[in-house]
Amino acid sequence: VQLQASGGGLVQPGGSLRLSCVISGRTLAGYVMGWFRQAPGKGREFVARIARYGGGTDYADSVKGRFTISKDGAKNTVYLQMNSLKSEDTAVYYCAASDSPWAGADSGAYILWGQGTLVTVSS
Repeated sequence: VQLQASGGGLVQPGGSLRLSCVISGRTLAGYVMGWFRQAPGKGREFVARIARYGGGTDYADSVKGRFTISKDGAKNTVYLQMNSLKSEDTAVYYCAASDSPWAGADSGAYILWGQGTLVTVSS
C-alpha cells in the first residue's frame, strides 16, 4: 500500500493550491485520512483529517476556515484545498492513513505516510 502526494509548489500570499494524495494497493474506504505538515526547523504538525465514513472533518485552528479536506472514493484520492495562503503555511505537506476510527491529530495513530510535497508561500 502506498500514498502518493502531489500538488505542491510556489504560491504568493493570499493564493490557493490543491494538494492530492492517491492511495494505491488498497481502497480508501476503511481509512481515516490526514494531512500533516513540517516547516523548516520545526516538528510535524496536524493540519486536517477526514473520517472513514460519513466525511466528518477536523482542522487545526491555524488553518480552520482556509483549508478544506475532502475525498473521492472512486479515485482513491484525498484532497487538501488551501486558500488564503500565508507565509507561515510554508512546509512539506504529508498525507497519512490510519486504520483506527479514532485517529485524529496524533501522528502516531497513522500507519501509512506519503513522501511529502513542498508548499512555499512567498512573494
